[in-house]
Amino acid sequence: MAALATMAVTASLGRWQLSRAAQKEALQQAMDRRMHEPPLEAGQFLAGLQALSGPLDDAQVDPLLHRQVRLAGHWVPDGTIYLDNRQMNGRQGFFVMTPLRLNDASGAVVMVQRGWVPRNFEDRTKIPQVRTAADEVRILGRVAARPARLYEFDTSGNDARASRIRQNLDLATYGAETGLPILPLSVVQTAGDTDDGMLRDWPAVDAGVDKHYGYAFQWFGLCSLVAILYVWFQLIRRFLRPRRQPSA
Repeated sequence: MAALATMAVTASLGRWQLSRAAQKEALQQAMDRRMHEPPLEAGQFLAGLQALSGPLDDAQVDPLLHRQVRLAGHWVPDGTIYLDNRQMNGRQGFFVMTPLRLNDASGAVVMVQRGWVPRNFEDRTKIPQVRTAADEVRILGRVAARPARLYEFDTSGNDARASRIRQNLDLATYGAETGLPILPLSVVQTAGDTDDGMLRDWPAVDAGVDKHYGYAFQWFGLCSLVAILYVWFQLIRRFLRPRRQPSA
């Protein structure tokens, strides 16, 4: 009974992982379609954000995520933030995020993940120098949600809000901190005015389909192992065990 119960549970978990993989495949296909659609212009991008207010809602922003967007504006260099412990091509460094004030009557500002720069390992507090144009810039990028969060220790007792080197960045909190009208979505720069010495070998957008197939393989493998062990110990070994000869 224990073997049958274990097989039923592990087989059920394996089927559930396959269903999750199917959902992620549909999501991956939707993301791929969006990335191959024509880029949004600034007006279209802002129009898609008009309904957003307050905290980010995944259902609201979903139609815009992963769309290409073409923007023009001026950098706000004093607002540049360096996200720490970010990797690119196997190297540790910073993701450089700078507010871009759009050439729009609304004066909207979008946080742009401009690129990656290496860090100074001899002085971990040293801010790398990046070239930031003072004139109007035009960029091509991919719409993204808030920057990916990494684990961080409690910094309530430190002056973390005033630091330009941070582990994570919350867009709403940073907008309130700086007074900038920062939009609730960010943009990952892929092309445009890129004469700044930063790397932009961004990883491909992946919904994580292979992870669920791997989990399903593990659960089905465990189910098969339990079945094989049950057959071996309860059936085959009993059949092969030599019978005792009756004593004279």
